[in-house]
Amino acid sequence: MKIGNINSLLDSGVVTASAPCRIDFGGTLDISTFHYPLRHLDAATVNIALDARTTVTLHPLDDDRIRISSTGITQADFAPMAAPYDHPLGLMFAVADYFGARGVHIDIRSASPPKSGLGGSSVAAVALIGAFSKLLARMGGKGISKEQMVLVAHAIEQGVAGAPCGLQDHLAAAYGGVNRWHWPADPARPPFHRQRLLADGQCTDLDPHLLVAYLGVTHVSKDVNGTWIRRFIGGRDREQWHRIIRLTHRFADALTAFDLHTAADAMNRETAVRRAMTPQVIETMGDRLAASAMDMGCGARFTGAGGGGCLWAFGEAGAIASLRPVWQGLLSERPSARLIDCRVDSRGVM
Repeated sequence: MKIGNINSLLDSGVVTASAPCRIDFGGTLDISTFHYPLRHLDAATVNIALDARTTVTLHPLDDDRIRISSTGITQADFAPMAAPYDHPLGLMFAVADYFGARGVHIDIRSASPPKSGLGGSSVAAVALIGAFSKLLARMGGKGISKEQMVLVAHAIEQGVAGAPCGLQDHLAAAYGGVNRWHWPADPARPPFHRQRLLADGQCTDLDPHLLVAYLGVTHVSKDVNGTWIRRFIGGRDREQWHRIIRLTHRFADALTAFDLHTAADAMNRETAVRRAMTPQVIETMGDRLAASAMDMGCGARFTGAGGGGCLWAFGEAGAIASLRPVWQGLLSERPSARLIDCRVDSRGVM
């Protein structure tokens, strides 16, 4: 169903939707370049949704144009179907065009820093689709399921990016919680299978065991991901990816059993494998944070494709509590860096 001009649809009030960001383990395997040829090894990705949510609010405009404003990005305004999709807000304009929306101001507010490796653009796309789903319901149509939100957001983002994109960011945004995502790599089946590692009521049990830091340096995932993809296609690093799959499953199993030591060890081993392939996945500040985490018996891993963005630690509650002031001291040396105040979010898109 085409939405069209939304002025009259917002007579009863603006529409708002939000979705959580995520930290992850075993990322990149959610890209079909990897999980199709590696399907017999049961390629999987683990992510943990965080309550640093992205909120999208739809306001009416007096004309037919589409205006988008977003935290940390200059506001943009284009006629329907006229926005360049290589614009910093191009993905959002592409989503609006998919629904045929016009006469709308899309306001995006994120609790996580831009380009921080927490899945921000994908989260915003899912939240925007969630808002349009509410509009469709106001029009008497059928809302959009979470599975459909994921598939639509992923398809549009991959098309706009002009490069392979993974699914895990959209999945964490839509479903929330703590999950192991399996990639069946079977065209006759959905492209993902969800395995909950913790029930919704257990998710908060992880809060004292997590610490997330923004390194103060933005990342561009395609830089590192592009290197991994080129090397994989060229026949390089195959055994390393086999090891990453095994370590991802070890981490997931340990998380379910609340075996903190094994989970932290798997994190550090997986990070070491990736650093050996691409040393730039952790920059100088991240290297110091990771070293201090390991010194205290915690696991440390970059988020997304690394190269800046965020780093997260996992371990015993006492060790995490002791690590917090150490990380705060290190991060204070870079004005743009900081700890991110967040907890595990079981709710998904709302």
